[in-house]
Amino acid sequence: MIRFRAFSKRFGNHLAVERLTLDVGRGDVVALLGPNGSGKTTSLKAAAGLIRPTAGEVAVGDPPRPSVLAEARRITSYLPQRVSFPDTLSGLEVVEFYRALRGAPGGRVQDVMKAAALNGAGERAVGTYSGGMVQRLGLAVAMLPDAPVLLLDEPTAALDPDGLCTFYGLVERHRSDGRTVLFSSHQLGDVERLADRIAVLVEGRLVATFTASELALRLADRGVMRLRVERTSDAVLAGVRTIAPRATMVGSDLVVPGPAADRPRVLAALQATGATVLALTAEEGRLDAFYHELIAEQEERHP
Repeated sequence: MIRFRAFSKRFGNHLAVERLTLDVGRGDVVALLGPNGSGKTTSLKAAAGLIRPTAGEVAVGDPPRPSVLAEARRITSYLPQRVSFPDTLSGLEVVEFYRALRGAPGGRVQDVMKAAALNGAGERAVGTYSGGMVQRLGLAVAMLPDAPVLLLDEPTAALDPDGLCTFYGLVERHRSDGRTVLFSSHQLGDVERLADRIAVLVEGRLVATFTASELALRLADRGVMRLRVERTSDAVLAGVRTIAPRATMVGSDLVVPGPAADRPRVLAALQATGATVLALTAEEGRLDAFYHELIAEQEERHP
């Protein structure tokens, strides 16, 4: 449904995106993950048909059509990173305006206000809304058209916990309906919770893509088990290192990095040395730490 082929975009002397190739299929939820200036917003705007590629192509639909064509734009709905509406209009008036603009049925207004958890604030002026409520209003507008492709730029940036639940429900409904969602986020929890695949962008380049299961495996490799062991010795550490070579002592704790699948063997190795485990804690690898590893690798390749 969304196809980037060697997509590049230059603004004057600044190369915002460099040769991005990425496919987002029907029913996929794909996250663009990257720091500020990594090309996420530029890529989403290109998919929405708001900017033209400097080189390469961006196509939307089935069959794919150049995203700048009107027939491609009609099947997408786009939520920008910063939404702004006239302060003097009510929430209902804003949604009604965009409903007429997109040609959506009249019944959609109440449906999307309810889905965005704004049905109790529709008569209020937008100027009285909090930042999170304005963001929810933006989500309501984005949900108006019956569009098979949803493009969301930092959709959770200002959302409170209730707003997050609303957003998660929106994405899950789109997935179950077989629609395509491409979103960007700095919120790593959103990526872990929602994305089928994650595309990591650094300085306009795609540096890695992972399915949710692949990412889980990569994170598992970066897990850590910490043990408080009675009568630690060099022999105990040596026995553990036959299974987990990176194991080390930190104070009185035995720290064992590595995948969760190795942990039963580590405990068996400890038992074989006659050591007694007094306490044990375990944590899985963190997405933010792994993400910074990818950034560091990219910086080494392109200093």
